[in-house]
Formats: sequence, C-alpha cells, structure tokens
Amino acid sequence: GAPTISIFLKPPGVIQPGGSTTICCSCQCDNGNFVLYKNGHLVRTLELRVSRAEFSISNATQKDAGAYSCHYRNGSTVLARSETLEIQVQEFRLPKPALSVLPSHEVDAGADVVFRCTIAHPKAGCFLYLEGRVEGFPFLSSERDYILSRVHKGNEGSYSCQCFTKGALFEWSAVSKTLDLVVR
Repeated sequence: GAPTISIFLKPPGVIQPGGSTTICCSCQCDNGNFVLYKNGHLVRTLELRVSRAEFSISNATQKDAGAYSCHYRNGSTVLARSETLEIQVQEFRLPKPALSVLPSHEVDAGADVVFRCTIAHPKAGCFLYLEGRVEGFPFLSSERDYILSRVHKGNEGSYSCQCFTKGALFEWSAVSKTLDLVVR
C-alpha cells in the first residue's frame, strides 16, 4: 500500500501575528522529497530526513494563513498526500488558559483520564491539542472536562489547550503550557 503522511503544527493551535510555528510532515517512507503546498500552490520542497520534514514559519502574518498539505514524491511521481492543515493567524486577546490532567500525568493502561482547560473568561470554548494530530478535540465551554476513557499507549503524548470566544469575530488565547501524558 501507499505510505501515509501525517501533517501537524508544532506547537499546535492558532498563531499570533509575529509568532512562529513549524509545519511537520512525517511518513514511513524510504527516500524522496516532501513538497509543501499552500492553497494548492507549491511552497517548498525538502529532502526527507529520517522520515520527517519540517517547514518553519517565523514572524507570522496574515499571508501565512491558509490550507497546507504535504505531498511525498520520488522524482516527479507523487506517492502520497497528507490531509489538509488549516493555519490561522490571529491576535491573542484572551488570558492564557491552564491545562491540568486528573488523576495524574502518569496512568495505567485502561484508566480514565480527565483533561481540564481553565480560563478566566465565562463564555470561552477551548480546544485540546495532542501534538502530532491535525485536529484538536473540542471542548464545549470553559471549566468543561475532556474525558479520555480506557487510555492506551496510543494516547501518550504532549497535550495543550487553546481557548476562544465566538462573537462577531473569533478571539483567541495563547496556547497553554504542554502536559505530557504517560501510559504505563
């Protein structure tokens, strides 16, 4: 079968103007190139380095916002395409949230884990991010918990959250500090 490519932001979330992030493309591929596309147009080509390529964005502006995807090529043949990653560049106007995990950041396989993203804003909703995943897990509102039932090794990783309010315009917070979940 064809190789699959994952695409994700490190750190994840909405970027503040002037901020920076890295678009990571990874694949269990042999040799070839990763090609980064934005809104369907070729942006950059990078050689494969240990099954991963990183494309940095620094001093972000609205011009960096858009729909990004990675293609894996050998010569001129496209062997695989990633999902699309939507990048947003927005001012951070909300306070920075705090992420906590209960019962602990180290748990036994099969346990239930609760992620709590707390922000000092009564109407904010939040996203929980797992580094390496394109999509965040949605939160409904502030002080709401995200419950991960019967955790397994695949749930391990670095988690963070970011909050927003939805009025005439979306307003965003910075991304919380990351927490590492370890499953024994």
